[in-house]
Amino acid sequence: MIVVDDIHKHFGGFRAVDGASLTIREGSITGLIGPNGAGKTTLFNVIAGHLKPTSGRVTMGGEDITGLPPHELFHKGLLRTFQIAHEFHSMTVRENLMMVPGDQTGETLVNAWLKRRQIAREEEALRRKADEVLEFLTISHLADEKAGNLSGGQKKLLELGRTMMVDAKIVFLDEVGAGVNRTLLMTIADAILRLNKERGYTFVVIEHDMDFIGKLCDPVICMAEGKVLAEGTLDEIKANEQVIEAYLGTGLKNKEMANG
Repeated sequence: MIVVDDIHKHFGGFRAVDGASLTIREGSITGLIGPNGAGKTTLFNVIAGHLKPTSGRVTMGGEDITGLPPHELFHKGLLRTFQIAHEFHSMTVRENLMMVPGDQTGETLVNAWLKRRQIAREEEALRRKADEVLEFLTISHLADEKAGNLSGGQKKLLELGRTMMVDAKIVFLDEVGAGVNRTLLMTIADAILRLNKERGYTFVVIEHDMDFIGKLCDPVICMAEGKVLAEGTLDEIKANEQVIEAYLGTGLKNKEMANG
């Protein structure tokens, strides 16, 4: 689905991504791991259009999408979430979901006056869809809660719910487990697995929690110093001497890496 070909992203003399190449298979849940500073988030930002690469190419389904802005990629079904959840904190959870689909009739002032019935029908359909999403994610009880009052894990579920309000094809999840308790993290993992198996979503997941990666991801890709270091199953990655050395270089003990 996605082919990343020799991507470089430089910030002055710093090479955040330094010739990374990888392929994301359609229908897979791919894990992207690596020590801090490996270039994972920068690569995500390049693929998802938040940064333009210094050089290299990204294709989606054979189409060159290199450097396309996020709103164009959104309409192609490529979505990206962030380590720190972005919500409309003063709006309810349901309203946050209803805001997602683009090109709504009520977005223009003229239509707001002249097409009230059509707008009402659209809003009712969006409301039903939002409630279906909340039920799928097992957070229907939060529908009328202000999004700013949610816990970190609940906000991550809300971000996942946003991807369900449109026809997402591939979703890039950046440290979905950051600041999330274990119970909610497993709820998020179950939702990702269901979306993958029942609705055909393709996922790419940056995560430091190896239990989470092990539950979800095959293959796992390890980056270090802006390059792709290794790819394989999690067990193969754990046994890779280059990967272990990359983590040891940041002070992580060999035993910790071996045990996840």
